[in-house]
Amino acid sequence: MSGKAVPTFSVISGAQVNEALGGHEKQVVDLVDAAYRVHGQRDTVNPPSYFLTFPDRPTSRIIALPASLGGDNRVDGLKWISSFPENVASGLPRASAVLILNDHDTGYPFACLESSIISAARTAASAALAADWLSRERPGGRPLRVGFFGVGLIARYIHTYLAGTGWSFDEIGVHDLSRAHAGGFKEYLEAGDTGARITIHDNAEDLIRSSDLVVFATIAGTPHVTELDWFSHNPLVLHVSLRDLAPEIILGSANVLDDVDHCLKANTSPHLAEQQTGNRDFIDATLYEVMTGAKRVPTDRPVVFSPFGLGVLDLAVGKYVYDEVVRQGGLAVVDGFFHELTRYGKR
Repeated sequence: MSGKAVPTFSVISGAQVNEALGGHEKQVVDLVDAAYRVHGQRDTVNPPSYFLTFPDRPTSRIIALPASLGGDNRVDGLKWISSFPENVASGLPRASAVLILNDHDTGYPFACLESSIISAARTAASAALAADWLSRERPGGRPLRVGFFGVGLIARYIHTYLAGTGWSFDEIGVHDLSRAHAGGFKEYLEAGDTGARITIHDNAEDLIRSSDLVVFATIAGTPHVTELDWFSHNPLVLHVSLRDLAPEIILGSANVLDDVDHCLKANTSPHLAEQQTGNRDFIDATLYEVMTGAKRVPTDRPVVFSPFGLGVLDLAVGKYVYDEVVRQGGLAVVDGFFHELTRYGKR
């Protein structure tokens, strides 16, 4: 948009987002890798998220994630994402979102993208990236037994991104508070012909003990897994939902975060561990430090990756989608969206 006399504004639908991202898991993981590196080099602005909560709807919230991404593909923007868990009972997805992209040079918004898919894709790409880096020095190599704790959209995308970046498993475990949802996820996995033995576990302990890679993708607001002994086999844990693990488990594990300051807020499990100890000594590394070789991951205890989910990741994936839609000639421009474009008006 930069340099044009008249700014334009476009709307990109979920169908277009899905087409741009589908089957490109490796490329999206590379985008997220690059965004984490730009963030680690301090060429981003990623302020705290803002939470809109409702006294009459205590389980629901809408979150604003403003951010600015530097590097070679600079863009600013805002993700506005809602989480309404009650939607699930009526057949609607829990989360919905839009992403606004702003031009780096003028500040003008130039696109609005449906963003539930972008958000799920960047979350899954972050998880797959971390799983790769954090398993490189594991005794025995990559885990062959994965367990999914929570089986919604995010779990499905994480499985897709693991499979799309070369992961394969001998065993896949599934656990959810809803047996029906666990069964639905099992059917989804079977339809994908994974070749793995798929087991629904009725309790959390069985899932965790039988998995070398554990994926937490729940909507838990407070810790509900409290037994460190369940992790005595030292699994790699993708703690995507951030609030599942009791502080005792965090303190008994090696902890890798994507951003320390962001993760240690809003009573996440790492934040509770900080409150309990009064320090941050339990944090072993950021993912960027692992990726650059500045820190190594311990192998003598469970490894827990707790990603806050940075707004700059949404910008990286969203800008890629925008560029793909432009390349394919499918950009839907809203004619005349910006009206006041002269200083003193027109006569």
